[in-house]
Amino acid sequence: MTLDEHTTLAGRFVRSRVVFGPHETNLAVGRSLSDRHRAYYQRRAEGGAGIVVTEVASVLENDRPYERAPLASECGPGWQSIAAACAPYGTLVLAGLGHTGMQGSSAYSQSVLWGPSRVADPVTRELPMAMGQPEIDQLIIGFREASAMAIASGMDGVELDAGPRSILRQFLSGLTNTRHDRYGTDRVALVREIISAVREEVGSDHVVSLRLSCDEEASWAGLTPDLAAGFARDLSPLLDLLVVVRGGLYSSEGYRPDFHCPPNFNLDLCREIKAAVSIPVVVQGSVVDIADARAALEVAEFVEMTRAQIADPDLVVKAARGDRPRPCVLCNQTCLVRDPRNPVVTCVGNPSAGFETVDPDEREQISTPGAVLVVGGGPAGMEAARISAVAGHSVTLVESSSKFGGMIRTFARGDGRSRFALLAQWLEDECRRSGVTMRTGAAVDAQDLSDARSRGELVVVATGSAARPPTYPVDDSVRWLDASEAFGKLTTVGPGPVALIDPLGGPIAVALAEALAAEGVSVSIVTPDGIVGSRLGASGDLVGANTRIQQAGVTRVLASRVIEIASGAVCVEHVHTGEWSQLECEVVIDCSPRLPNETLKEAADIPVGDSVAPRTVLESIREGRFAGFTTRTSFNSAERAIS
Repeated sequence: MTLDEHTTLAGRFVRSRVVFGPHETNLAVGRSLSDRHRAYYQRRAEGGAGIVVTEVASVLENDRPYERAPLASECGPGWQSIAAACAPYGTLVLAGLGHTGMQGSSAYSQSVLWGPSRVADPVTRELPMAMGQPEIDQLIIGFREASAMAIASGMDGVELDAGPRSILRQFLSGLTNTRHDRYGTDRVALVREIISAVREEVGSDHVVSLRLSCDEEASWAGLTPDLAAGFARDLSPLLDLLVVVRGGLYSSEGYRPDFHCPPNFNLDLCREIKAAVSIPVVVQGSVVDIADARAALEVAEFVEMTRAQIADPDLVVKAARGDRPRPCVLCNQTCLVRDPRNPVVTCVGNPSAGFETVDPDEREQISTPGAVLVVGGGPAGMEAARISAVAGHSVTLVESSSKFGGMIRTFARGDGRSRFALLAQWLEDECRRSGVTMRTGAAVDAQDLSDARSRGELVVVATGSAARPPTYPVDDSVRWLDASEAFGKLTTVGPGPVALIDPLGGPIAVALAEALAAEGVSVSIVTPDGIVGSRLGASGDLVGANTRIQQAGVTRVLASRVIEIASGAVCVEHVHTGEWSQLECEVVIDCSPRLPNETLKEAADIPVGDSVAPRTVLESIREGRFAGFTTRTSFNSAERAIS
């Protein structure tokens, strides 16, 4: 079976076997689906998605799990515009519907949380009220009325959420359902009643799909594959489609984990559930590569590739013609956005994701091409060169080192992080395919850039970053390394004790600690935070990272800052008590933010990426992208800097 093979569901045409699943976007205006939602889903439909499931809308107003969570009663116009935008591409569009129950938030609703039983959420520790029959009746009516509105708005059907954070899963699970009434003795009863009500409302000519958590990874009381297979068998006569996922009360990170979890991790689970039902099934679980997707279609009728299509909306079309899509690196850094800061969904490799109504279309050609010189072959430089070349410019990309990729390749080491090298290689390959002249080992100076400008060339400077000198005294009793330097010398850093200084709380120190520990090196991490990797919560790896380094024997020195390094030891001060202590070491690796390489800044028409301020891959590629767009619109302008 190929990804672009056509099929039908409930008598409705489906363009391909690839699903773009529901996820938080923070694109809502208030609690309504916006025009940015419309453009976001339309772009994936244009690129070949067979099924698009819109962001899950709460079926009752008392459920507001995050600030910009859609509310079904306010989604009619948005659903209508999305359905109309996707229809011309043959994409089937389902309205995601749900209620988060005890795993929601009272911060926005200012009302009590609902739950099957009085079981507190282990994350928020908030205790819900145990739902009585009136609340259960309201929930059933809420799903029924939301489904009716979705169908009236032109949706091809609905998908009901019984996934890791849903009230429906909470009723199915013994972890959260300790009731003694019929909803406890028959835990599938409520889900059955809701699906029956929805089916009665939408009829047989619209799709009813269920997203079902089939393994909570809590076998002592939670949903197990055996239990889920029985529930699926019971419910399948009422359904047209079943999406097999995992995760629950204590394992929500198992739903869309980062690169530490291997792709296609749900294949065996899906195979087990598929054997219990006769309806089409969707494989979900970090399926981001074309080969893995084809393997998944040997198990089920559809494959969900949500993050892969955020990374490249044209994934299905490219796969059909043999092109390589922009890779998803499974970093979760910008596509998981259930975050108090309300970041808009996007992708580190594709910053136009979520900004379809704002960013220009990179496929557009220009009428008067010119010559562009890009200095620096890291992610910012390669993206600037690629976008400029696609537009029609004659582009030369020069890199002083022996290879392209910059910091992406430097940090593409350690468990799972090698996927970042895929992104670097894709950028390099796309530059070559677009006709960019590429040179390595090419050192240039300010005079070279001045000469280029005198020839009418536009100069983009993406020279990256430089190591930051230590901000504390360091004597010669220890070996001091910058983090990027250490990544290139992993096998020679030890064997003596190594101290990692991590003021950022990001992934770099954790990756270094794991890599060094795997080499048998004694490692400590010094952080001013109360936990290692404090910024990893957004990517879902905070608990996982601390578990891994604990198991690897890494020592954590928490809530501490470095005072000096002398006499073979790091002297640290506790940030709260002021107490001093020493940590013996032979090597210190500083994971502090780097400094911009400003050697060619004054000669640049457009400075981008780390040469402006060292940040993340997202900012580098986004600024490179903006630089490429700038070369299209202001090639002859005297002032070309990006604000």
